[in-house]
This record gives sequence, C-alpha cells and structure tokens, in this order.
Amino acid sequence: MIIVKRRLKEIGIAERKNREKAEMRNEILKAAREIITNEGAENLSIRKIAGIIEYSPAIIYHYFDNKEAIIEKLITEDYEKILKALDSSQRSEETAAENLGRSIKSYVTLATGMGNTYKNMMQNSSPAFLAHTAVLHKGASTERPALAMLCQVLREFPGWAECDEIDIETTAQIIWAAIFGLTLRLIVEKVGEKQKQRLTDRSITLILRSLENIPSGA
Repeated sequence: MIIVKRRLKEIGIAERKNREKAEMRNEILKAAREIITNEGAENLSIRKIAGIIEYSPAIIYHYFDNKEAIIEKLITEDYEKILKALDSSQRSEETAAENLGRSIKSYVTLATGMGNTYKNMMQNSSPAFLAHTAVLHKGASTERPALAMLCQVLREFPGWAECDEIDIETTAQIIWAAIFGLTLRLIVEKVGEKQKQRLTDRSITLILRSLENIPSGA
C-alpha cells in the first residue's frame, strides 16, 4: 500500500510538472504572438518575450532553442487552424464549386479574424517565415497541405481531372494569391462585415466562372 501511494504521489508530481511546462510554453508563445501582432514579426526577440512574461531569457531557451523555433511553432499552430477550417468546410454531398466556395469563405473568415497576426506573419520575407509560408514556387502543392487540398478540389471540376499537374498547381496558386490579397486588404482597411461578405462572394463568383473552362495550356 505504501509503495502504491508513493507511486501515485510520483505520478501526481510528474503531471504537475508537465502541466507547468505546458503553461510556460503557452505563456512564451502568447507573448511572442502579442509582439508580432503589435510590432511586426521583424521585431520579435527573446529579450522582448522575456520582458513580457517577466522571466529571464535563459528560461525561454529552456523551452525553445531560439527565436526561429518559436516562429515555427506559431506558424504551425496557425497553419493547423487553417487546415482544420478548410477540411471542415468540405462536404462530400456538395459539388466541387460549392466546396471551393465554402473553403474560400472559411479561409477569409479565419484569416481576417486573426487580424494583424496573420498580416504580419504572411507578409514577412525572412527565411524563417518563408520556409513555412511560401506557396508560389513550383512543387509547392507537395509541401503545403492547404494548397494540395485546393488542387484536389480543382481536379473535381468537370474536365479538370485530365489537366496537367502543373496547370492545376499554378491555377491553385493564382486563386490563393487572389484570396490572399483580398484578405490582406480586408484586414488593413478594417472593412465592415457586410462589405467583406459582398467582396468575398463576388470573388468566389469570378473564380468559379474562370474555372468553367479547362486552361488553354492543358
């Protein structure tokens, strides 16, 4: 019985330590996100994070190897949110056009909800960010799950299954770039909800019309 109690106590201590570690990691990430939102990603530093959470920089290095590791974690979290939103918007009983329209709406809603955090991360040109956010290079659809999902939706449009992969990928990249540009302006201009919906709906209509015909290069 004594051994069992000791073991339970050890488990309780281990669980508490793991919980405390998780809480500290979350505090570090929360502070980093705050800096990126208010000051821009280029101004993120270990020293500034330490100042916000009121711990020494050494504590942060105990949880993350460097600033780049923090950036990678933040981008991964945001990317997972986007993937979840896109995946949940897909419905097997709907047409490709309906699924694409729903995906675009989900993406715009999520990205604009992230506000300056999304803008500052996606506009950052440093290698640390581009390693996760670049989508316009050849073969990007094999590296970016969200772009791969868009390519798959395009293949489901009538006639598009026979298109060359390069045509499908470049079409997906152009669609993404168009929606990305719209999303950025919605954030920067702080557009109202009704106008945001009008612009999003009209963008979807124009995109779907452009997909009615197979690309001439296919």
